[in-house]
Amino acid sequence: KKKSWTMNSTVWSCERFGRFNIPSWFKQGDIMIGAIFPVSLKETISISTYEREFDLRSFRWTHVMIFSIEEINKDPVLLPNVSLGYRILSSCASPTSALRAALALVSGLEEISSTSPCAPAISALIGESGSSQSIPVAGTFGSFQLPIVSYFSSCACLTDRVKYPTFFRTVSSDYFQAKALAALINHFGWQWIGVIQSDNDYGRSGIMTFTEEVKKFGVCIAFVGKILRTYPMDKILNVVKIIKQSTVKVILAFTTEGDFYPLMTEIVKQNITGIQWLAAYGWITAARPSTPEIFQAFGGTLGFVGQKVSIPDLKPFLTSISPYKDPSAAFVRNFWETVVGCRPVLPGEHIDTETTIKICTGNETLMNSEDVFFNVTELRDAYNVYKAVYAIAHALHELLFCQPAGEKPVRPCLNISEIQPKQVRNVTHQLQRVKFRNQFGENIFFDKNGDPPAYYDLINWQLVNGQVQHVTLGHFASVTNSAYELNIQENDIVWRTGKTVPISLCSNVCPVGTRKAQIKGKPTCCFDCIQCADGTIANSTGRSRSKISNPYQTSTVQSFTLFCAVTVVSLLGASLSLATMMIFIHYRETPVIKASNSELSCFLLFSLLLCFLCPLTFIGRPTVWTCMLRHTAFAVTFALCISSVLGKTIVVVTAFKATYPGNKAARKFGLAQQRIIVCSCTVMQILICILWLKLNPPFPDMVFRYSNKKIVLECNPGSEVAFYAVLGYIGLLAVICLVLAFLARKLPDNFNEAKFITFSMLIFCSVWITFIPAYISSPGKFTVAVETFAILSSAFGLLICIFAPKCYIIMIKPEKNTKKHVMGKI
Repeated sequence: KKKSWTMNSTVWSCERFGRFNIPSWFKQGDIMIGAIFPVSLKETISISTYEREFDLRSFRWTHVMIFSIEEINKDPVLLPNVSLGYRILSSCASPTSALRAALALVSGLEEISSTSPCAPAISALIGESGSSQSIPVAGTFGSFQLPIVSYFSSCACLTDRVKYPTFFRTVSSDYFQAKALAALINHFGWQWIGVIQSDNDYGRSGIMTFTEEVKKFGVCIAFVGKILRTYPMDKILNVVKIIKQSTVKVILAFTTEGDFYPLMTEIVKQNITGIQWLAAYGWITAARPSTPEIFQAFGGTLGFVGQKVSIPDLKPFLTSISPYKDPSAAFVRNFWETVVGCRPVLPGEHIDTETTIKICTGNETLMNSEDVFFNVTELRDAYNVYKAVYAIAHALHELLFCQPAGEKPVRPCLNISEIQPKQVRNVTHQLQRVKFRNQFGENIFFDKNGDPPAYYDLINWQLVNGQVQHVTLGHFASVTNSAYELNIQENDIVWRTGKTVPISLCSNVCPVGTRKAQIKGKPTCCFDCIQCADGTIANSTGRSRSKISNPYQTSTVQSFTLFCAVTVVSLLGASLSLATMMIFIHYRETPVIKASNSELSCFLLFSLLLCFLCPLTFIGRPTVWTCMLRHTAFAVTFALCISSVLGKTIVVVTAFKATYPGNKAARKFGLAQQRIIVCSCTVMQILICILWLKLNPPFPDMVFRYSNKKIVLECNPGSEVAFYAVLGYIGLLAVICLVLAFLARKLPDNFNEAKFITFSMLIFCSVWITFIPAYISSPGKFTVAVETFAILSSAFGLLICIFAPKCYIIMIKPEKNTKKHVMGKI
């Protein structure tokens, strides 16, 4: 566009600086729809000419769009009094060519004429066919709010609404195709597969999603071969070499037909057979590889494609294509040469006498042609084009008439002129909300990512009367992102390897009496089968571990004896602690009890009661809860116990210092301070245990390291650091108590509690110092015995050393339970 100035206004005018020289189809309308189809598969650019390879399938897509628009223009309900026009350009199936065609569409340079200085802007764009081509187009024009509806770009990467906010498609996303393929593989029990992918966005994104899905079923991928239509032959031969050297019997080819065909021909050439091929949407129904020659290696191929329909009115439209009606129509001559088999010559044209191509007589017709081009009873990709045009038409209807199509017609609520180009954003918004049921009974709508609901037919390659047929033998439909249904007519499938379902395993299932042994450096599906150790069995095939034939038989007597001993001793200690507490409560007003600080004594006795009950959690088969409880309960109860002893020790020390004139330590260390010490020291241990359980908690484990004949069930501490941290914290409190009690051991009274605390701490520290090497060196169930012994012996040491002398005076020598005797004055 060029801008010029006058005295009072600014005038815009269009001036053509050049053309892209791209073959196109154009028809003027009130509202214009653009489209890109890869009718040219190959392109060689010179100064002013192109050399192209004609694609018949894309040529049909082009005319399905033209047919759809003409059908809509005849519909008195969908867009009454509004005509749709189209601007369709041909690309050569490459990202650069697709972007150039899209730029030509939005600029309108191909249709500028002297009578119409500026081409009408398009309101929506249909295309491109491939994901790699759609990515630059959708990324470029998404910022301009131009709605793009693709009919064949299935890459899951295009669901990113941040990068591609205006991208929609009528073909299902590869996210669902990956789920369908993974469900198919799991259905037939294939565990060892190979993968061939297109080395572009389509292949990489599809295989990434597929890999995530099959891992859920324990499937291993043996290799990933990468191909592309532009790759040299040596790269293709490398992939062939990988296939020949691999042991897989099932290979998925997640590629497009153009990328895969060179590899297919080489596989047939080298006579590689006996492989069950799985196909992606991109090539399963393609016409070029569907030949008896390719069938030799690829017969029985399985794959998923979109839903098929029949459009009866389409065939007369296709058979009416003729180079004699519109000689300038793009690619019609190529189409005629391909389908009819002769070159059309128009009046006045010179015929080259040296040509080897048959010249048409002019009497040829397409009415009785049996070419697959005219088979409109099983349309799949072309049906996606048809749905894309109708989705845009319904969005335009709701935009113009402010109501869904099919309701009582009213006058437009929006002028047609307002749609171009400033209102194209509204077309995008309407597409996001569009929902209608078409004449074939299908509900058309887009989800939040611009994707349609997923539905696939399962296709099987079969040879019928010498021709390759794509037989539908099931379907896959997504209910939600995580729920789906897969139906397969399994008995009707033709398998490449014979009449039975092929088996694809890296290693055979281990027989009864053996177990799996992982092979270092190989995937989990590859393993050796080794005999189970003596005294163990594997009573089912495919077990990764052997199990003890009777895990309790060989040690029933010992386990029962240990259970009884621990239970009796624990209950005895708990009973003594409870009895002592009752004595202290009953004689709380006597001098001996008052001198030993009755509140801290009750705290200590309560914690000892819990310590004696802790070993009961070590009895029985380890579970998640008992493993977490046995370590944390032990840690907290002993922290409470030693904190109470520490409080008693500090009381004794401050009492000793209070005998000096002017020392106020005893008055400052009252009941409140004692409670703070006990609580704060215990809370610190509780915090350590919470971190332990949160980060790496103890858990039940089965280990072989003690013996190759037994599986030992034990509680793995989870974090060794946390386990020794709680032990170290208890040890720290015990050492502080020992040092303080030792300093106050020579108090001048007859009932010096510091002496008893000193003896109890010496026993406590001795027990736990010897516990550590014994715990480390004890295997299996002896580890539990060592730990329970340490708990019980240290608890008995505290109970006896601290409380036995007091109970002796209270119960046996009551005459010594006086204030004078306690203070050492007698």
